[in-house]
Amino acid sequence: MCGIVGYIGHRDAYPIIMKGLQRLEYRGYDSAGIALFDGNQINLSKTKGKVEDLNQKSKSGMSLEGTLGIGHTRWATHGVPNDVNSHPHYSNSGDLVIIHNGIIENYESLKKELMNRGYTFTSDTDTEVLINLIEEVQKTEGVMLGQAVQIALNQAIGAYAIAVFDKKKPDEIVVAKLGSPLAIGIGENEFFIASDASPFIEFTNNAVYLEDEEMAIIRLGKEIKLRKIKNDAVAYPNILELQLNLEEIEKGGYDHFMLKEIYEQPRAIMDTYRGRLLADQGLIKMSGIDQNLEKFLNANRIIIVACGTSWHAGLVAEYIFEDLARIPVEVEYASEFRYRNPVITDKDVLIAISQSGETADTLAAIKLAKEKGAFVFGVCNVVGSSIARETHAGAYTHAGPEIGVASTKAFTTQITVLTLLALKLAKEKGVFSESRFHEFLSELETIPAKVEKALEANPLVEIIADVYKDSTNCLYLGRGYNFPVALEGALKLKEISYIHAEGYPAAEMKHGPIALIDEQMPVIVIATKKGHYEKVVSNIQEIKSRKGKIIAIVTQGDTQVRELADHVIEVPETFESLTPLLTTIPLQLLSYHIAVMRGCNVDQPRNLAKSVTVE
Repeated sequence: MCGIVGYIGHRDAYPIIMKGLQRLEYRGYDSAGIALFDGNQINLSKTKGKVEDLNQKSKSGMSLEGTLGIGHTRWATHGVPNDVNSHPHYSNSGDLVIIHNGIIENYESLKKELMNRGYTFTSDTDTEVLINLIEEVQKTEGVMLGQAVQIALNQAIGAYAIAVFDKKKPDEIVVAKLGSPLAIGIGENEFFIASDASPFIEFTNNAVYLEDEEMAIIRLGKEIKLRKIKNDAVAYPNILELQLNLEEIEKGGYDHFMLKEIYEQPRAIMDTYRGRLLADQGLIKMSGIDQNLEKFLNANRIIIVACGTSWHAGLVAEYIFEDLARIPVEVEYASEFRYRNPVITDKDVLIAISQSGETADTLAAIKLAKEKGAFVFGVCNVVGSSIARETHAGAYTHAGPEIGVASTKAFTTQITVLTLLALKLAKEKGVFSESRFHEFLSELETIPAKVEKALEANPLVEIIADVYKDSTNCLYLGRGYNFPVALEGALKLKEISYIHAEGYPAAEMKHGPIALIDEQMPVIVIATKKGHYEKVVSNIQEIKSRKGKIIAIVTQGDTQVRELADHVIEVPETFESLTPLLTTIPLQLLSYHIAVMRGCNVDQPRNLAKSVTVE
């Protein structure tokens, strides 16, 4: 949530910050702002609305001069979205300015104390409280900005990524992190600050990712100075060479990032198993597993924690692990897991799934599991992310940047990684014969081409979308491996088109949802030949007899469902456990086209953020 961009160096800061904010729009936001120092004063502009609104307001209303500046996209927590509550925020003196991601939980008590000391506040935000707390520490303790930030943060309770500068020290920016991501790009006598590397990738490939409870003093002409916030211990920056390239974060001719990312799935799946799946040798090589194989083989159970789309991938994995590897699995919402006093032992393996690697609830679940002695394995997409650093071991999905808020290729690549893991464990446990193992490896290698084939249904899906774009409700039904796909399909429709949709196991339809079915109700049914086919056909007949409108996802060549359904979308045949990688494709396309036809902002749906870094 929210986006931070900052620059200090020899270039004009304004275009760098503004372009960076545009690159971070995918994170979800409702307002934006920028502060520049021109050598004499801080010039500030902020507004409710989009980055382009900020750009227009800034160009007409303030000086754009300066080689030092910070910018922000805000997702409202404290205070409604408006110009006043937007970041950056000044201190009372006007000397200090701050941008902040996260939540300061004890801001009310801090605010009361500051008001008793004569401070006034113009916004409803916790962030304005924090910058004035920093100023108060600076005045009362007689310390420099860096130390004032450190003392203030030790009084604050909550999560944050912040960037602060003082107009009396125009060669310095102070940044700090707890719970929200923050990266520092290192150039030639210049530094970049951002929530991720995308705002500065064309300027430098060298970056430092702050760890939790670390702060950095960034000064021109000097090396970055890292300190631990709690005890002032010196920390040493780990400079990473970024693998991201500029082309990956541009639309590449597609109308929306979401559509681009749907079409990137064949390559993303292949990149995810590339170097890991060696079908000709009959091997799966994954260092995070190879080095910790006994932990998995000796586990009493696997606990999967995730949120949103990643939780749905975890549900698919539950079927895969239990069916193929015969290991008991529990799948938990990370937000519930952390608060329900779960029973965890050192015989458990916890798999944490997150596209961004920064999901707050999932990170909290990881820390809880580690405290209880469990082995924690991470599955995420972002190199150097918090989950990648907090877990004992893990595997990256190699999906490439996912900019659209509604996850698509994250889902299929997460399933790919988890399938590789399950297959490897099945082989090591002796559940699979050599021949069956080879069959699975060979079939998994064909999935990218089969996804390409599934994408050929796009023109048909667009026609179907036009029929149902004005629907107000929708049901998604699936059984077995495809029940989680039904949940995911419903989530996609809700996220980007704002149509109410629910996913159910098909057998549960008679236990309540069937009451909703009439001639106005579209029902999407996943009815592939593999897995409970005849049972699903019976469900379709029940829907048809109640005049529901049936959109069926079927195996190529199916004739039985075609006679019953109003619309049929075919996907290639594959093993039952691999069908979610194919059946999800038309559901993604359906959601996309309906949202476009309804005039919705597909890549930045209302109220949503790409990376949920607060509770």
